[in-house]
Amino acid sequence: MAIHQMLKRSLSAGKRSSSKGGTDVPKGHFAVYVGDNEKKRFIIPVSYLNHPSFQDLLYQAEEEFGFDHPMGSLTIPCSEDLFMDVISFLGRR
Repeated sequence: MAIHQMLKRSLSAGKRSSSKGGTDVPKGHFAVYVGDNEKKRFIIPVSYLNHPSFQDLLYQAEEEFGFDHPMGSLTIPCSEDLFMDVISFLGRR
């Protein structure tokens, strides 16, 4: 399945949770859960989806979870440290 389809499914799930009283995500951003065991929620810009480094993380998520995300949102199965390194790199670009 393509990245755009993965994003569309994740964002539509996020909209449903927001309408049910979940925390709001600013326009142009989306929520992801990150971590090997304990999951931490991050709000990141949609623009990160275009970067190959972030797309690698999405492929890892697809391989581990498919599209059955246990947290009700996109879950990325990597360490929080690795995720923060990727996000910091993308934030400098």
